[in-house]
Amino acid sequence: MERRQIFTGSPWESVVGYCRAIRIGNRIEVAGTTAMRDGEVAFEGNPYGQTKFILQTIEKALNELGADLSQVVRTRMFVTDISKWEEYGKAHGEFFKNIQPVATMVEVKSLIDPRLLIEIEVEAVAQ
Repeated sequence: MERRQIFTGSPWESVVGYCRAIRIGNRIEVAGTTAMRDGEVAFEGNPYGQTKFILQTIEKALNELGADLSQVVRTRMFVTDISKWEEYGKAHGEFFKNIQPVATMVEVKSLIDPRLLIEIEVEAVAQ
């Protein structure tokens, strides 16, 4: 089966040894994605803004692999403050309201940069 990978140029990709997204057959996995842009945190202190930024990044990766958000079957959200769930959820709902993949949101102690509030990974099944 063909293996297609998407890289975003994150400095962590080569150090840790991972890609942003991978497609093998009709299965697509998108790695944990944060609100990093050119080495800086986008929407610092803004749970809604970071979530929206991340989902746009994920959507772009899916598109590059010949898929779209309608093919997402699972999202996993790792958040540093679960009390902000409504802000994360609002952005998630704007992207997935009509798709309704299974979703998980869990609170974690911290992410790779303390300014990051959320990290999201997704699974999709392409046509």
